[in-house]
Amino acid sequence: MWKEIFQEKEAVLFDLDGTVIDSMWIWRQIDMDYFARYALDMPDTYQQEIEGLSFYETAKYTQENYINWISVETMMKEWNDMAYEHYAHIVKPKASVVQFLEYLKNTGHKLGIVTSNSRILCHVTLKNNRIFNFFDSIITSEDCTAGKPAPDVYLMSAEALNVSCDKCIVFEDLCNGIIAGKNAGMATVAVHDDYSLYQWDMKRGMADYSIMSYKEIADEVC
Repeated sequence: MWKEIFQEKEAVLFDLDGTVIDSMWIWRQIDMDYFARYALDMPDTYQQEIEGLSFYETAKYTQENYINWISVETMMKEWNDMAYEHYAHIVKPKASVVQFLEYLKNTGHKLGIVTSNSRILCHVTLKNNRIFNFFDSIITSEDCTAGKPAPDVYLMSAEALNVSCDKCIVFEDLCNGIIAGKNAGMATVAVHDDYSLYQWDMKRGMADYSIMSYKEIADEVC
């Protein structure tokens, strides 16, 4: 099945966190520590409230709703500082994703990263895990302030790769990312991630395809 799907596509676009790298577990602790830094308890619903928002949108939302005495710019810098060590040295690619990326490059596909994360964290983890050079385009929250589910970031990626949207397929681990890909007119694949397990049935229902692991694809095409 997968070989036929990729034969019809020219570009494969990936979200970063929870999709290419196993990093979503980091952010709950960072968020809790950040609220605690300012003597606040993090609301139980906070991470669902910010799902899919760009890095800037998340900071603006948090500033307006919870920590209004800290500037958006300061908040973004503090988050980058807190997360940098994890992204530079700890987080790793998801199982079999490197093998899958190698297959896609060997078959001539253009590859793109489309992430709501910051450029510095995106670049450092891709370089640390030696997968930076797989990607022909990297679109981060700093390139487009409109976060997912708006299609803007995926439209920007298709334009950067010079590929029409109907020739793109998107891999995403969260509902808002899947919606963003669909809103851009692209095929979508839901990627299982423990962090968003509560969304799994919903993700599978809205995406064109779904995988529990990239091993399912690698076993077929590699």
